[in-house]
Amino acid sequence: MKLKLPEIASLAEIVGAFAVVVSLIYVGVQVNDSNRAVRSASINDSNVAVQEWYMQIGSDEQTSRLFYRSLMSDQVASNEEEFQFLMMFHGVFLAFQSSYLMAEEGTIDAELVDGLTGAILAVKETPGMQRYWRQRRTTLHPRFVRYVDELLEREGETPMEIYRTSEANEADE
Repeated sequence: MKLKLPEIASLAEIVGAFAVVVSLIYVGVQVNDSNRAVRSASINDSNVAVQEWYMQIGSDEQTSRLFYRSLMSDQVASNEEEFQFLMMFHGVFLAFQSSYLMAEEGTIDAELVDGLTGAILAVKETPGMQRYWRQRRTTLHPRFVRYVDELLEREGETPMEIYRTSEANEADE
């Protein structure tokens, strides 16, 4: 059986339409895989930023002491130390802000913000956090500022045990 040109054209059209559908399905799968990869990389980047900050603060005794003393004290030791403290604290708040905004837009899982919430609630009553927030809040994204302001206004949240003052720890012993 010999096909005529119009029949061949119709057959080619059907095959072409089928190929387009298969291509679209393939592209859809690739886009989905790409989105998962981007989300995974974003989660990793957010975690690494905070992890590096904690490692930097926690692995150097002098830095750790300066940060803890500045966080817990009403008194500023020196302008230079206060500057160091504010820059260290701002570094972690920039990482927190990035995670918050990515969660808000759906790039990363919103449950990651729970870790931010806990970390901020843990220090919200400390003099250093209050000084930091008064001085640096205007440098952050307005939606993130509203989020932190709401956390700071929460009643009944108990700070984490590690942030208790040394006087309170001595009284318990």
